[in-house]
Amino acid sequence: MISGLPALSHEQQQQAVERIHALMADGMSSGEAIALVASEIRASHTGGNVVARFEDEDDDGEEDPQD
Repeated sequence: MISGLPALSHEQQQQAVERIHALMADGMSSGEAIALVASEIRASHTGGNVVARFEDEDDDGEEDPQD
């Protein structure tokens, strides 16, 4: 899968991490915090995008027998 992701500076990435940590400290699960911060970034991001490719393969390197 190929997806366009917001290109964030190191400082913006650090701010996102700190926001995620703060949400988790307030009792939110890590998955919810990450999803919320990602949604906020997508909604407010005005910079460029980075093209990222996500492979659907298993980490162990073995092929799926169903293929």
